[in-house]
Amino acid sequence: MASKRNPIPPHATKVFQGKIFEVWQWEQKMFDGTVETFERLRRPNTANIIALVGDRVLVQTQRQPDSVEDFTSLPGGRVDAGEHELEAAKRELLEETGYTSDDWQLWHQVSPIGKIEWTIYTYIARNCRFAQPPQLDKGEEITSRLLDFEEFLMLSEDKSFYEEELVRQMIKCRFDPQKKEELKLTLWPSQKVAK
Repeated sequence: MASKRNPIPPHATKVFQGKIFEVWQWEQKMFDGTVETFERLRRPNTANIIALVGDRVLVQTQRQPDSVEDFTSLPGGRVDAGEHELEAAKRELLEETGYTSDDWQLWHQVSPIGKIEWTIYTYIARNCRFAQPPQLDKGEEITSRLLDFEEFLMLSEDKSFYEEELVRQMIKCRFDPQKKEELKLTLWPSQKVAK
C-alpha cells in the first residue's frame, strides 16, 4: 500500500531533528486560495522478517525499556542511514536471533501513517540457519520461539502482536482457504505440487 499523501515537498523546512523523528513544515495553498502551515514527520524506514526455520516461523517475545509489558514481534528494526532495506533485514535477523538466510523475498511494504514518511518492509527469509548467538542492544530483552503456520496466523488475535500492519493479511488467510494456501506456498514454494 502506497502512502495516501504526497511526500514532504522540497521547499519544506526541517524545524526539529530528534534521534528518530524529524519535523517538517511548509506553506500549503488551500482550495480557497488561502495559505496554511502544514506539518509532517519523517523517520527511518523499518525492515521486518518472516524468518522460516524448516516448516516453522521464528517469532519473538520482546521487552523494551519504555514498553508497558512484553510483546510478540517479528525480528526487525530500523534501517540505518545509507543502508538498503534488505541489508537492514539481514543485519537485524542476525543481531536479534543469531539466524541467517540466503533466500530472501520482499513480501509486503506499507506506509502505515499518513502524517509520517515511513515505510515498513516485510521480508521472507527462507531456510534460516543458526549462525551465532544473538547480539542484542542494551535496550532489548528478546527471546525467540518457533511457531507452526497455524499458530503464526493466530498471532492476528494476539493483542500484543507488534506488526499490526500484517494483521489484515493474516486474518484473510485464516478465513479464506485460497489466500491461506497462497501465503503458505509463498512462504514455502518447494511445497508446490505439480499438476
